[in-house]
Amino acid sequence: MQPESKSSRLPGFYKLSLPQRVATVAEWAGLDEADQQILLNQGLTAEQASQMIENGVGTHALPLGIAANFRVNGRDYLIPMAIEEPSVLAAVSFAAKLALAGGGFQTTATPPIMIGQIQVLDIPDMDAAIESLQAMKGQLMEEANNSSPSIVARGGGACDLELRPFPHTPVGPMLVLHLLYDTQDAMGANAINTAVESIAPFVEELTGGRVNLRILSNLTDRRLVTARCTVPAGVLARDEMPGRVVAQRIAEANAFAIVDPYRAATHNKGIMNGIDAICIATGNDWRAIEAGAHAYAARSGQYRALTDWHIDDNGDLSGEITLPMAVGTVGGATRVHPTAQVAMRILNVSSASELGQIMAAVGLAQNLAAIRALATTGIQHGHMRMHARQVALAAGATGDLVEKIAGQLVAAKNIRVAYAQELLQQAR
Repeated sequence: MQPESKSSRLPGFYKLSLPQRVATVAEWAGLDEADQQILLNQGLTAEQASQMIENGVGTHALPLGIAANFRVNGRDYLIPMAIEEPSVLAAVSFAAKLALAGGGFQTTATPPIMIGQIQVLDIPDMDAAIESLQAMKGQLMEEANNSSPSIVARGGGACDLELRPFPHTPVGPMLVLHLLYDTQDAMGANAINTAVESIAPFVEELTGGRVNLRILSNLTDRRLVTARCTVPAGVLARDEMPGRVVAQRIAEANAFAIVDPYRAATHNKGIMNGIDAICIATGNDWRAIEAGAHAYAARSGQYRALTDWHIDDNGDLSGEITLPMAVGTVGGATRVHPTAQVAMRILNVSSASELGQIMAAVGLAQNLAAIRALATTGIQHGHMRMHARQVALAAGATGDLVEKIAGQLVAAKNIRVAYAQELLQQAR
């Protein structure tokens, strides 16, 4: 990631009309008129959708928004997020502004190593099977590479083989072979699955056993990203609560999610609010990311928080998140879905690793926003103000009446569709 002069600060962005927002983002990201039209009204057509999946009957749209204030490794980004939940974009943008006061986010990533698994059963001699596979490791990796020459040409391909014997299972002794595979800028599911299927017959021959499953693992714990930030305690102050008190309460909230899986589930769900929204916007597989993240959170044997928030030696709030991140910038919906292509142009990333690091930063910011609210005024204070707009829409409000009815619902502390319908009748 290289520093750029553009700032992700967009003061008053939410006050602009929809066309003005699109024009602002277009100027920032260098989008052309066709890109702007995709954002405004074209997107994925029903005909395109019917070519992407079987039995297609149309499309199902989600709101696409922009999160501002993100600085990652010295470079500013505008973050496209596809999500229907109110308050997420405002919250994550505010949290990124808090982190910006401490220099933004610093991120790192391991190489994009994916795992392909081969399950071997009915092995006559486990020790002999392991010895044979180890002796032929080089040839097996070469055969795996022959299945995806394009990835190998870009510097990826098979890296190693690992053998995991399970002597006692409900179906008898089992040997699991792990093929470690560098997928470069691809998510890599197709490449991994092709590779393990290509070497499965040789595995059977070498072990004398029977291969059953040949499939990638979504616990991509060799493909990790880490994001960190430091938030000056002073900027955390809220109402009458000093910043250092807020920082301490955030650290205490994180401790709750470390020791209690019931709290950790909701804690991590908030993290994925941010990460999933970018995955969807960019055409990546949010289900795979969810599976990997939650499995990684339980790697110790207990499901825990993915984040660590603590008070540093200066009394400021320090945060960190590490999780698997198998995302791609080539292949799949990322290269087919028109809106995903525009989202990628807005992000302007040079690699899958960079994209994954941005997602980790957004996940950390989303978590900060959530637990800051929980530890101070409570989550509903800001969320219900945004929820009131959806209630007004559900009641039939349009145009300027949406904000007017929403404001009345909040003022009356009665955010219900029936009451919104009463107010709408009065207004008309």
